[in-house]
Amino acid sequence: MNILELNFERTWRGGERQTLYNMIGFRNVGHNVVLLCRKGYPLEAKAIAEGFRVAAFKNIFGAILYMIFRGRIYKVFHAQTSHILTYCVFTKFFHRAKVVFTRRVDFVPRGSMTKLKYRLTDTIVGISTAVKNIVENFAGKPVIVIPDIAVTKELNYERAIEFLKVLDISEDKHIIGTTAALVPHKDPLTMVEAIRALSALRDDFVFLHFGNGDLDEAVRNKIQEYNLQHVYKQLGFHENVEDFFTVFEVFVMSSEEEGLGSSVLDAFLYQVPVVSTDAGGLADLIADGRGIMCRKHAPQMIADGIDLLLKQPELGKEIAMHAFSYVQQYHSMKYITKQYLALLG
Repeated sequence: MNILELNFERTWRGGERQTLYNMIGFRNVGHNVVLLCRKGYPLEAKAIAEGFRVAAFKNIFGAILYMIFRGRIYKVFHAQTSHILTYCVFTKFFHRAKVVFTRRVDFVPRGSMTKLKYRLTDTIVGISTAVKNIVENFAGKPVIVIPDIAVTKELNYERAIEFLKVLDISEDKHIIGTTAALVPHKDPLTMVEAIRALSALRDDFVFLHFGNGDLDEAVRNKIQEYNLQHVYKQLGFHENVEDFFTVFEVFVMSSEEEGLGSSVLDAFLYQVPVVSTDAGGLADLIADGRGIMCRKHAPQMIADGIDLLLKQPELGKEIAMHAFSYVQQYHSMKYITKQYLALLG
C-alpha cells in the first residue's frame, strides 16, 4: 500500500515525533511510505536520516500542487495536523485517496469550514478519550481512539550526571523534573506555584524544567518573585532530553489542556513515577494507579503528590512498574500500527 504521511509543522515536538513513528511502523509491515512536509525543518531531516523518501516544500502551494498532480499514486493520505488536513480534503477530487486524520489536541475546534472538512474526512482518529469526545460533539462524526506510540531508546546517564555537576546540584538533593514547553496550555505558572508550595514542605530537592516558549519571561519573573532560583532551574530546550529521565525521581505535568501527553509516556518507559493533572488525555494515562492524579490549576495537590512520592519511594517504584507494564503493552509501535492498519483497509 502507498501511504502519504502529511505534517507541515516547523517544530520537532510530540506530533512530529509521532508522525515519524507512524511511518516506521507502516514500513516495518511492508508498506511504502512517503512524507510530505515543510522543507528545511527537523521533520524532513529526521525522516531522510531514517531512509524515507520525502516530498518537502517551502510553502503550502508546493504541497497543494503535489497532492493534485502526484496524489493519485497513494491509497491513503494520513494527515497529522488540522492545518494540512484542510488541503487533503479540498484536493480530494484530484487525488481520490482515503483521507485519515489523527487529531492530537484537546481544545474545541471552531467554525463551519472546520466542521465541513471533518465531515469530509474519511476517518478521524483521536489520541485520547478527551479528543474523541470533543470532535464527536463538534462534528457529529464517529472518532476512533488510537493513542500515541512510545519507543524506548538507550539513555546517556553520564550526560545527565555531568549536567547536574555543571548546575552545581549536590548529590543529596532529590531531582524532580518536567519536559514541557512554556506555553499557555502547559500552564507553567501553575508549575511554579506547585514548586513554591513544595518548597514550603521540604528543602531537599531541585526541580529541572526543560522547555521553552512564549511564557519563558513570565515564568522566569515568577521564579524570581518567589525567590525560587535555588530550587527551580529553567533550562530551555535540549536535544535528547530523555537522557535526564535517568536522574528524575519524579516527573511532573501541570497542563490545563493535553491531547495525550507524550512526555508522560516517556516517564512510563523510563520508570519514573508521575504526578500530573487530569487535563485531556492525561486522565487516560494516569488512570488505574499509573500515577498521582491532580486537578487542573491545583498547585498544592501537585506539591502534595510530589512530597508523597519522595516520602514513600517504594510507592513510587510500584506506580512506575505498573505504568511501565501498561506502556509496553498498549503503546508499542507494533500494537498501534496494527490498529491503524485496521482502519486503512
